[in-house]
Amino acid sequence: MDWKQPIIVSHHQLLEQITQREKEQSTLLYLSNRIAAAQKRDELWNVITDQLLSLFGGKYYTLCLINEDGKTHSPFLHTKEAVIKRRVDESPIMHKAHDIEDGIFNIALNADEPLIFDLKKLIRNKNVPPYIIHWHNSGIREMMVTKITNASQAKGLLYLYSDKYGAFSPNQFPLLTGVADMLGMGISNILANEKIASQQAEIEQLKGGNYYLNQENSPAKLIGSSPEIQKIYKLISLVATADSTVIITGETGTGKELVASAIHQASPRAQQVMIRVNCAAIPATLIESELFGHEKGSFTGAIDKRIGKFEQADNSTIFLDEIGELSLELQAKLLRVLQEREIERIGGKGSIRVNVRIIAATNRNLEKEVQAGRFRSDLYYRLNVFPVSLPPLRQRKEDIPVLVNHFINRYAQETRKKVANISQKALDSLLNYSWPGNIRELEHIIERAVLLCNGTTITQINLPVHQPLQTEDNFEIIPLAAMEREYILKVLKTCKGKVSGPNGAAMMLGLPPTTLVSKMQKLNIKKELVLVN
Repeated sequence: MDWKQPIIVSHHQLLEQITQREKEQSTLLYLSNRIAAAQKRDELWNVITDQLLSLFGGKYYTLCLINEDGKTHSPFLHTKEAVIKRRVDESPIMHKAHDIEDGIFNIALNADEPLIFDLKKLIRNKNVPPYIIHWHNSGIREMMVTKITNASQAKGLLYLYSDKYGAFSPNQFPLLTGVADMLGMGISNILANEKIASQQAEIEQLKGGNYYLNQENSPAKLIGSSPEIQKIYKLISLVATADSTVIITGETGTGKELVASAIHQASPRAQQVMIRVNCAAIPATLIESELFGHEKGSFTGAIDKRIGKFEQADNSTIFLDEIGELSLELQAKLLRVLQEREIERIGGKGSIRVNVRIIAATNRNLEKEVQAGRFRSDLYYRLNVFPVSLPPLRQRKEDIPVLVNHFINRYAQETRKKVANISQKALDSLLNYSWPGNIRELEHIIERAVLLCNGTTITQINLPVHQPLQTEDNFEIIPLAAMEREYILKVLKTCKGKVSGPNGAAMMLGLPPTTLVSKMQKLNIKKELVLVN
């Protein structure tokens, strides 16, 4: 009977292995569903804390990811239970970036299977990472580490910690490796969700804030609710997440550069710096080098190699302001960039591929420039993929009060003055002004008014006197809207403010009353203004 005993033992062992394998498969399936369902970090934190620690006999954990620089790693999730909050969660080490080549991270990253470390032995090594010393001092004795991958690309490491020796075993490696693969996919999903949420939040900010950025790299907060500006918010939200070329047109001071910043900040390229080029401010002899760069010795004065703006904007956005000022020769070279996504440095021997999104702006009418032969038609059509035309301030005067309050608050803080309000008379003078310089002009006028104000309320606005253009026949040219406004005001005054009905202004003008009311609203004509005058 003795010869049967080994067979019986082997049979039991086989059953145990099968049972263990089925248990692991069941566990992996359960965890797979939990991890796949996690849309946020705290949801994944719950899965690891509630399931993985007890499954592998760990007490604490840290999940570290490789940073974008490819040279450091930082915690993505870690244990933060109340029992160790004071020692671990608030420790700077738990949030600090560490070098990948730290003697632990790089070794585990290159290993074919998980690794188990004795912390008492590790701290004897020279140049041991500070987080190892931290965990040893916190009572940790063993650490099991496995790499996290997604699509065969290493993303980081999962550290499991135990305050007892022998808590971890190589028998756990297959299960831990399977879990690590799931975590790789789960983390990628969470990071993608976070990026989408961030972009959506920025787009929402664009719908209710201000053209002007408080800081260059802060999200745009657009101020205004007029129908004209709401159209711009909608266009920005539609194009921001795409890679389409955008051309922004509008008068000087309407905020073209800041709208370009808003589009960039809400785009997938937002983590990169947007490169700005004012085509009108660079001498014609230097702009090609500025845009495309040059090699050392390529022309007189080229003592060093120069990286152009397009190369600097690789994987980002380049904003070409006043693009209508480019020469026809430069327009041809820019057309090649749009078509081929390639540039050539001056004096270079080959093409350089660039992944650049182009946003251009101009206060010129490019269609007329094309007809006049000053702008290439093929470049115009390449740029005109997604046009955004900004309204002048005189077409969105209902936004002036909020813009005024915004600028008062800004410059009161900057000048440390207690200015907080503006009188109705002063505000009316702003509403009745034609604003040839648009929002930029309004901002400068409010800045000056804040500086001159001696109290808490601005009562006086010093508006510039613009000399109207004169023809050779001394014919005065004024904006059509201003002339229409003045004429309607005179008719209303004649009618003593009466809009509709017999002898009303609408009848005298030959307009339906609803049309006249709409014109009055658009031109900011109020009955009380008519009666006062």
